[in-house]
Amino acid sequence: MSDEVVISLKGIVKNYGEGSGIVNALQGVDLELKRGEFVTLAGPSGSGKSTLLNIIGGLDKPTSGSIQIEGNDILKMSQSQLSRVRMGRIGFIFQSYNLIPVMTAFENAEYVLLLKGVKPSKRREMVRELFAQVGLSGLEDRFPRELSGGQQQRVAIVRAIASRPALVLADEPTANVDSKTGGALLDLMSQLNEEHGLTFFFSTHDPNVVARAKRRIVLRDGQIAEDIS
Repeated sequence: MSDEVVISLKGIVKNYGEGSGIVNALQGVDLELKRGEFVTLAGPSGSGKSTLLNIIGGLDKPTSGSIQIEGNDILKMSQSQLSRVRMGRIGFIFQSYNLIPVMTAFENAEYVLLLKGVKPSKRREMVRELFAQVGLSGLEDRFPRELSGGQQQRVAIVRAIASRPALVLADEPTANVDSKTGGALLDLMSQLNEEHGLTFFFSTHDPNVVARAKRRIVLRDGQIAEDIS
């Protein structure tokens, strides 16, 4: 792990509603994630985990506070600038996989590279290499419905890391697979973290994910209650 700060949050507040019906989802969150960290975000339902992940990923805006990704303030960016950051510097892994059903596994995995304008030959080379690394060789032409849950999540992982993002955000990545498959996915993400220096930030209820983390953050009532390295 390096000392380079990938994400810096200061005073993040997120409120929903107004007047007497206001809900304080996040209440002054300060957080830094450094390159190469493997971090879990745990906490009870309603503690603000998904809200925090969405704000870090630029999918939602805070009520107040600042967010910097690799030193760039994303709250001052235009929508097109923010879209480029999300596409190139942040990888997303969702518990529901979010694969495009009419695309093959390979097409899903290369989609971000396609949007970034990477040449077809380079895209194929990068995705084939990652498919081999995650045990998907031979499944390139299958559609999501023809893959198991674990295989679909591996495709989603390849899609998330193909562009070598600064940060990978994973929202309950093991929630829809059995414990054996979940363990294998964690092995894979840990390996990618070690070999490529990718920063992983997991929102999870899974104790097996928490146990594998190098740093564990607990969110309660919209505030960081614990931060253990």
